[in-house]
Amino acid sequence: MKKLLLAVCIAASIPTFAQRTYVQGGVNLANITKTNSGETEDNNLLPSFNVGIMHRFGLSPVLDLESGLLFTGHGSKADTYFNNGNDYVKTRFHPLYFEVPLNILLKFPLAPSTNIFVNAGPYAAIGVAGKSKRESRILGITSSSESNIKFSNDDPFTSEQDDAAYDKLKRFDFGLNFGTGVSFRQVILKVNYGLGLTKINSTESNNNADDKNKYRTLSFSVGIPIGK
Repeated sequence: MKKLLLAVCIAASIPTFAQRTYVQGGVNLANITKTNSGETEDNNLLPSFNVGIMHRFGLSPVLDLESGLLFTGHGSKADTYFNNGNDYVKTRFHPLYFEVPLNILLKFPLAPSTNIFVNAGPYAAIGVAGKSKRESRILGITSSSESNIKFSNDDPFTSEQDDAAYDKLKRFDFGLNFGTGVSFRQVILKVNYGLGLTKINSTESNNNADDKNKYRTLSFSVGIPIGK
């Protein structure tokens, strides 16, 4: 009898859990800060993507927690033209990460099953792949190259930069997310801004020295709840 009651309770909880879980996909506009004060250049925006699964814990109708696992792209681009635009050098820097966000949500009901929300919280990410590309035309001669992005095998819990090199990125990235959106019964629309707090170069040990070489990523995403 006890086993039967336990099975019934578990079965009853599965739809509720699934309704708070949603798959997410969207577009990133990725960039990297260029100055000590953390400024970026709009023409360096690199289109990328985000995809994954997220879960809301259902703490209350107003306050909630959200976490999950995302596969997401960062990076930037740079296009330089000269000789009246006839020659150029184009670079694309596109690292890919698995990211775990932890957001606090404040929800403002508009109607049954509809609310506006704002969210904020930290994220942790680990670099797993990516490409660096270069294309140029000089005096009518074109060339291109592509290489895999390399990550250092650094211990994130020590101040030393293990396996650091000028041609490698730090494998671990930490930062803050700030976002807003609208939740409907069948779909969730989200806008998020990722504020990286880690200098991406593996040779940099002091992340607080200035805000140069840190990720800045604007994301537009759509979530589809599971089980509805």
